Amino acid sequence: MRIHLIRTIMRVVLSLLMFATLTACSQGVTTMTDRTATPCGNKPNCVSTQDERNAFSLSPFILKTGVSLDKIEAVALSIPRSKTAVKEDNYLRIECTSRIWRFVDDLELKIENGRLIVRSESRIGYSDMGVNRKRAETLRENLTKAGLIE
Repeated sequence: MRIHLIRTIMRVVLSLLMFATLTACSQGVTTMTDRTATPCGNKPNCVSTQDERNAFSLSPFILKTGVSLDKIEAVALSIPRSKTAVKEDNYLRIECTSRIWRFVDDLELKIENGRLIVRSESRIGYSDMGVNRKRAETLRENLTKAGLIE
């Protein structure tokens, strides 16, 4: 009886330690510079208008004439749990935080030659279960409704 109790306590303690270790893993900023021209890696947790591989590619975002980064930022920030992390000239990096586990994904946006380059990537994990593609397509819908893209 006593051995069973000790084993049960040890399992609970080990489980709590494992959980604490996994949730305490750092999600420090991994996107220090503009990565919009960088193709996604091989993990299914990224999408980009610059990546030609089907699993990672997004259709182009064609901007209407005179669209400013400020207008794009306002629309991007309408995505729940999003905040601006970097804003420079024609580049934005928006951090999007998941509701439950508080994972941070990077949504990068850059105006270039009448197009909006879009790259959305999870910072950690293997698969994003389609979250980044859904976020990018939600952004497309919102930009279209705002009259900013064709």
